[in-house]
Amino acid sequence: MWAKQARTKVVATVGPACRSQEMLRQLVQAGVDVFRFNMAHGSHEEHARSIATLRRVSQELRRVVAVLVDLAGPKVRLLPLPEGQVELAAGEEVFLGGDSPEPNDAATLQLGISHPQVLAQLSPGHRVLLADGTVALQVEEPLPGGLRCRVIQGGTVASRQGVNFPGVRLGLPALTEKDLQDARWAAGQEVDFVGLSFVGGPEEIQQLRQLLRQHGSSAAVVAKIERPEALDHLERIVQEADAVMVARGDLGVETDVAHMPLAQKRIILLCNQYQRPVIVATQMLDSMRHAPLPTRAEATDVANAILDGADACMLSGETAVGRYPLQAVEMMHRIAHSAETAFAAGITRSGSFFRRQVVHPVTAALVESAVHIARQVQARVIVVASHSGRTALALASYRSHVPVLGVSDQQQVLRRLCLSWGVVPVPEAPAADSRRLAEFLRRQGLATGELSPGDRLVMLRGTRLGAVQNILVVDEVGAAPDASPPGP
Repeated sequence: MWAKQARTKVVATVGPACRSQEMLRQLVQAGVDVFRFNMAHGSHEEHARSIATLRRVSQELRRVVAVLVDLAGPKVRLLPLPEGQVELAAGEEVFLGGDSPEPNDAATLQLGISHPQVLAQLSPGHRVLLADGTVALQVEEPLPGGLRCRVIQGGTVASRQGVNFPGVRLGLPALTEKDLQDARWAAGQEVDFVGLSFVGGPEEIQQLRQLLRQHGSSAAVVAKIERPEALDHLERIVQEADAVMVARGDLGVETDVAHMPLAQKRIILLCNQYQRPVIVATQMLDSMRHAPLPTRAEATDVANAILDGADACMLSGETAVGRYPLQAVEMMHRIAHSAETAFAAGITRSGSFFRRQVVHPVTAALVESAVHIARQVQARVIVVASHSGRTALALASYRSHVPVLGVSDQQQVLRRLCLSWGVVPVPEAPAADSRRLAEFLRRQGLATGELSPGDRLVMLRGTRLGAVQNILVVDEVGAAPDASPPGP
């Protein structure tokens, strides 16, 4: 039902709250386009079962959905605490070390961290942030095996929570040994996207892509912007990546939180210019982990990300461990529908910005023409047939108020289109034959009521799909003697 779908794509994280077959089915029906698997949690066996279940559901519902495997990266985390969590009071002394810290004073609270070698980069006065920045320590002096710190902002910390060191370049590689193992596993699962955490530069993206290709995977690489170094090399990262994620959790801790809104806008704009899908993530509807409705600020945050040009918005704990995973997806869908009316009304930039030369100039010209012609002839839908997906990506950047259907002879390309704004991938469509494709869409549209006699379709075909040149056609739907749905 492409006419009722929001154009902004919804990414949902799979976890204990939603990994049952019935809940995955409900989430697909509610509008999830991409399912994220966070490799910082769960086992390969658990994730493999969920991916297999999701693919069964996708096939049964005849709905194209994609899989994103998100590598954990070199994130420094607290080691398990004896009681699972501990309350830190302002003014309290804490010893920060490795898995077997040995403070001078045995009465001092000990906090072990992964990657304890990073502590050598810290000096007295440096800050250490815990629990997404809600708890803060200050380094007082180095000791054998770690650092003596003082709590300057108290609160509760729990096992496996992240530890951040603002302003300190830790020198950790973007791909850990665990990430390499997880990437090889992901290649074997034939996933569609692999997220690279804590990207520092384009070379790390190239390294991951090469590893995936060596293991037979053509998965797209999603660069997660989480470090100040990534902002320093942002344009080169966007050029190299297949897609980008604004990972606001760590980025908002590693940089001044007051700068976060402008950083988000800068990342989105650059991705739009280079026609790279961009996901905005972290705490979008965070209160819905525990409540059936979001705060007004959260709803506004989601809407503003969409109005800025985000291709997708991501749910993390809301669907993975929250009490209301289905309601969170439905709410995200509702907010997206509301925000997208601004594009049709012309009260936002709606894709009217400088575009970098990414696709062939002829393709770029025809994509722009397709958008204008669709508006002039009041087309019901734009159909883009693409072998690689690049033509569809170029079309998505215009934020056309006319719905876009994406077809391809490559199943993985169809699944990648799940991350492109406004493009609804159509399974089983005869992409390589223009006449058969038009008939397929006409019959299907008449059968579902999404097309009526007299409706116009603008059809755009890329160079490598059944033709040696780009083709732009306007087709008009005629009455059908047999409006039954087409077979496979």
